Amino acid sequence: MKPVCLVIGAGAGIGGTTGRRFAREGYHAVLCRRSDGEGLDRLVGMIEADGGSATGYLLNALDDDVIEDCVAEVEANIGPIEVVVFNLGAQIGDKALKETSYKAFEMGWRLATFALFRVASAVCPAMESRGRGCLLVTSSTAAVRGNAGQHSHAAAMGGRRMLCQSLNAEFGPKGVHVAHILIDGAVDAPDTLGKLLGPARYEKLRETRGQADGLMVPERIAETYLHLARQHRSTWTHEIDLRSFSDRPWWNH
Repeated sequence: MKPVCLVIGAGAGIGGTTGRRFAREGYHAVLCRRSDGEGLDRLVGMIEADGGSATGYLLNALDDDVIEDCVAEVEANIGPIEVVVFNLGAQIGDKALKETSYKAFEMGWRLATFALFRVASAVCPAMESRGRGCLLVTSSTAAVRGNAGQHSHAAAMGGRRMLCQSLNAEFGPKGVHVAHILIDGAVDAPDTLGKLLGPARYEKLRETRGQADGLMVPERIAETYLHLARQHRSTWTHEIDLRSFSDRPWWNH
């Protein structure tokens, strides 16, 4: 039975690419995303064409019980979840305080913080019982720096970071590695940056910055995730920030 890498938020950028990378290392990739069943099927097909194995699930992390049911089904029918890649975004756009509704603010928290809490509640007990496991959490600059127009996102991602620290404090000594991965820059991904900018601006940016490695390359990010999952427990990384060589770091703005 293969170990499982469960990806929550397996789009065409970091999540799907990381799932594919783990599959090449012998994991069964369980890929979960909210929409685009055709894209999900393509990703599963690409993994299988590479000689790996994968399963795809369409699920909305805001719905009751879907995360918990998915984890239970995977553990029962596919294999033990050795690695979780939690890659849900929580960006609702650049909005002034008066333009940020209660519902929108709460949705950011539900995606960024509460969904991670639910995933951890579902997988960490099993990992603890096995004495091993890895929870890799994609985060963003907003987790460490609040900007105007980012009331929901910064509050939600800051909560995500603190939850990672609390999970690490409880489960690290029990053999479960929790890593908070701060993505400090623009990722070359069509379903995140591409949707934010629109097709024309996205392609223009790829022509200028992308070819000069000014955009963060998902395949390279995936290598870092794999490295984190392989770390010996005597030298675990609990927080790391990644950015392109040409970007100014968040702490120097």
